[in-house]
Amino acid sequence: MVSFYPGPSRVYTKVPLYLKDAYAQGIMSINHRSEEFVAISKKTVTLLKDKLNIPKSYSIYFVSSATECWEIIAQSVIEKEGVHIYNGAFGEKWFQYTKKLKPTVKSFIFDREEELIPDKLMFNTPEVICFTQNETANGTQVKNEIIQSVRKNNPNSLLAVDATSSMGGVALNFAAADIWFASVQKCFGLPAGLGLLVCSPKALEHARSVNDRKHYNSLLFLDDMMKSWQTSYTLNVVEIYLLLRVMESVKPIDSVHKTIINRHQKWEAFFDTKSEQLNFLIKNKAVRSHTVLTIEAKPAVVEKVKTRAKQAGIILGEGYGELKSSTFRIANFPAIQRKEIALLMDFLHDFI
Repeated sequence: MVSFYPGPSRVYTKVPLYLKDAYAQGIMSINHRSEEFVAISKKTVTLLKDKLNIPKSYSIYFVSSATECWEIIAQSVIEKEGVHIYNGAFGEKWFQYTKKLKPTVKSFIFDREEELIPDKLMFNTPEVICFTQNETANGTQVKNEIIQSVRKNNPNSLLAVDATSSMGGVALNFAAADIWFASVQKCFGLPAGLGLLVCSPKALEHARSVNDRKHYNSLLFLDDMMKSWQTSYTLNVVEIYLLLRVMESVKPIDSVHKTIINRHQKWEAFFDTKSEQLNFLIKNKAVRSHTVLTIEAKPAVVEKVKTRAKQAGIILGEGYGELKSSTFRIANFPAIQRKEIALLMDFLHDFI
């Protein structure tokens, strides 16, 4: 089966070999306080910064998932005020979860076809402004330039960005925000079970003023432990090792980005010029995600496409939330091979 599900999705072909190496080298049994782990942790962080162009001054922490990052940010960074900017189901989920912990946070909801205008996003100095950079539910994105402009217009606020379906797949301007997070089961081409939290010095300075130390995953506790290249709890050591091996093998993000954009343009040509039954949900090309394609059709057609695809050995992503019956999703992640994209296009020709 070839998985185009937008997370967990297809893993890199060499992951089984990396797992064998992990077993042969005893990685599966090492202590997370050991010198061996420290070496893996340090090398992985170094590779992430080098390959993804993350500023040297930023800190990277290993956590269980992007969802855990929602909790860490709410606990450790937001004392009272925050605003969530979103247009889809996952952005709303993040907001609703934060609101349970910090009831005073507010939301700014925009239309999924709308390109944000930074000059209209000037707030009364909330501690944190939260973006869902790549909305997996509907296949939209917020561009680097917009995030950078929002930061410029709100110099006293931190910017936190959910990049779960884009980090590792497209070039992100990490310097344009203070907190970034993602999970590895998407653009990093790995099984689920590990999240990455990236923080600027400004974010850590603010976390120290909040001074949350009540939780095992408090940001300050994570930072204390990462100063020794360790984690605050027993994490998925094997997954970190697999991430190390993947980051060793992948090209720098600028090169990966070009590949993803090129593939996305081919998908746009495929659906926009040929299909009568299947179309992009998002009509405004300026806001379409480059890594998650959301395709709409009549519910009966959607069900037929998914069923026949599975019979052909292809797993497509379900529609999400209110879009469940009227859409399906296609991952455009780096681990997916060119021949597999050609296979899916050939299959979808029958529905055009």
